[in-house]
Amino acid sequence: MDSIVTFGPFEFDPTGPTLRQSGNLLKVGRRALALLTALLEARGKVVSKPDLMDRAWPGLFVEEANLSVQISHLRRVLGTAPGGEDWIVTVPGLGYCFAAARWASMPSGASPGLAVLPFDHAAGDEGVDYFADGVVTDLTAALTRFRGFTVVSRNVAFTYRGKPTDSRQVARELGIRYLLEGSLRRSGDRLRVTAQLVDGLTGSQIWAERFDGLLDDVFAVQDRIVECVAVRVEPALLANELALSRRERPGSVAVYDIYLRALAELTDESEPANRRAFMLLQQALETEPDNAAILAQAAWALEHRHSMGWPALGEAESDTCLRLARRALQHARGDAVVMAQCGMALLQAGRDYQGGLAVIRAAARANPNALFVNAAAGVAEMHCGDLEQAEFSFLRVLDLSPLDPDTRFALCGLAMIDIIRGDYERALARAGHALAVNQFFDATYWMLVAANAHLGRLAEARRHLDRLRRLAPHVSLSAIRNGQPAMLPDRIEPVLAGLRLAGLKE
Repeated sequence: MDSIVTFGPFEFDPTGPTLRQSGNLLKVGRRALALLTALLEARGKVVSKPDLMDRAWPGLFVEEANLSVQISHLRRVLGTAPGGEDWIVTVPGLGYCFAAARWASMPSGASPGLAVLPFDHAAGDEGVDYFADGVVTDLTAALTRFRGFTVVSRNVAFTYRGKPTDSRQVARELGIRYLLEGSLRRSGDRLRVTAQLVDGLTGSQIWAERFDGLLDDVFAVQDRIVECVAVRVEPALLANELALSRRERPGSVAVYDIYLRALAELTDESEPANRRAFMLLQQALETEPDNAAILAQAAWALEHRHSMGWPALGEAESDTCLRLARRALQHARGDAVVMAQCGMALLQAGRDYQGGLAVIRAAARANPNALFVNAAAGVAEMHCGDLEQAEFSFLRVLDLSPLDPDTRFALCGLAMIDIIRGDYERALARAGHALAVNQFFDATYWMLVAANAHLGRLAEARRHLDRLRRLAPHVSLSAIRNGQPAMLPDRIEPVLAGLRLAGLKE
């Protein structure tokens, strides 16, 4: 921290350090100022007692009571915040945080934070108590696999066990935006679990779901709840972040906001939106050239252009795609989504089939609850591996979250598998479902055209082909063929044959 910080009537200059109130210099001891510096540097996050003692008494062993004395002195100097609460908040069993109201909201340049709070349940039921703690512990572990947001540790979250909590106060104390709360109710051998994702800044509910099950196999019920909640939290949280970026920070130049705007464009699936997304990601990389998520999204944007057969954005586009993907993998640090996107770039643009497949399989092991990772695993296996495994991965996407935008990949993949197997009616049903999810995804029309053509419904096939040509004026058999992995060329050939029957030229 190297700039002046203001809060209420106070002005803190870390270079002194000095503290002023309404312009008047306050007499504050150096140890208290050292503690204030540490708390302000944390920007609303909790600072542990040992860390604070190291800052105020470096290299010395002192009793914890000395820390309490200095914190009490600071509180007397500062008084209360405009809302009547203390500026310095005690987090039981952990430490202290500085709860200035201006830090209650997410900084525009940072990824969001989440805490899984202990689930509420009836007192005295030891079985439910054990079950509740297991659900929260496993949920915390599962959510830490998603690198798009930070997760408060279980031990910190459990300091709120059994205490009446206000979502906004807890979020402020922990320096996060989102809370995952829940409750358990038992009736005989039946169990009902309710989970909800809450915006800690406003206290509003973003998402909620209820689960019912029997306690015959408590671990199976626990696993099902953890899987379902974990897979739904990430897209719900991301959707809320996208909405906030549009509403609260339109046109922000902060890297995180640029990244969110690019994600929104990529989800659209159209060629112009993809071009805009890549330009935004290039802008973000100028500030953070080693950001793995941004590098992977940029590689994914170019990979998608390649696989859809869209016009290149520049010379040697495939080389640029591979360079971005390899840089992203260098900084991925186990991020499963980054690995899956880069693996797809290796497969599609780089024709590195074994390497790409290995990266995507590793991503699926790293986070089996990430929808995009499962969809990518299905695509990779469909083109370069086992069709049954591909089908399993696609069906898992639909089972975990049937309304998520990433289902378009799974539905189109399942339709292609049906075409490979000659089940054209089922392929039409799945491609029609994909069309309802997103009407701008080129591959959906490939499947609709091919399946109808194989069934002899050429008029319907040509109607879908006309729509495809409006979306992608440069579409051709060679463009589609060249955009798909060629390790097992017989996999794409039935689709191309159907497109050829409908009148699509080389």
